[in-house]
Amino acid sequence: MTVELYRIDDRLIHGQVVVGWGKPMDLGFIALVDDELAASEWEQELYRMAVPPGMSVSFHDVAGAAVAHGAWVRDFRRGIVLTGDVATMARLGNALAGSADPLRRVNVGGIHHRADRTQRMRYVFLTHAEETALRALAASGVEVTAQDVPGAHPVPLEELLCHRGV
Repeated sequence: MTVELYRIDDRLIHGQVVVGWGKPMDLGFIALVDDELAASEWEQELYRMAVPPGMSVSFHDVAGAAVAHGAWVRDFRRGIVLTGDVATMARLGNALAGSADPLRRVNVGGIHHRADRTQRMRYVFLTHAEETALRALAASGVEVTAQDVPGAHPVPLEELLCHRGV
């Protein structure tokens, strides 16, 4: 399987994804899954500017990502599937359930502060609904961990949800 990482990061494509994860993993592509962004050529162009030469980026809504997913896992290049929120990753996981290539692992990256979120780690704040969605992913057999950078220790979901604060 050449999709090396399924990541939730509300900043989408930024330095930590491209340099922090992309370079050490020798990524050749990023598949960004976001319903609104998939419909906005202007916003897509902004994100394309953050991607270095030699790495491609594609934009998909959840339905389109479910269709393209088989090609991603068979691509000769290493890739990352990126969503900006838990709900989108959960919808993608549901769309892939029962397929030849279901979602198996999800990395919770940066999910930042909002008034309705509780801090779980320095870089992860979650609402009750987001916690429930992550638990549902895990219950379906998906390994869910939090990890901000490749060199950090992956934190299992249950440990993440026990954290209060830093």
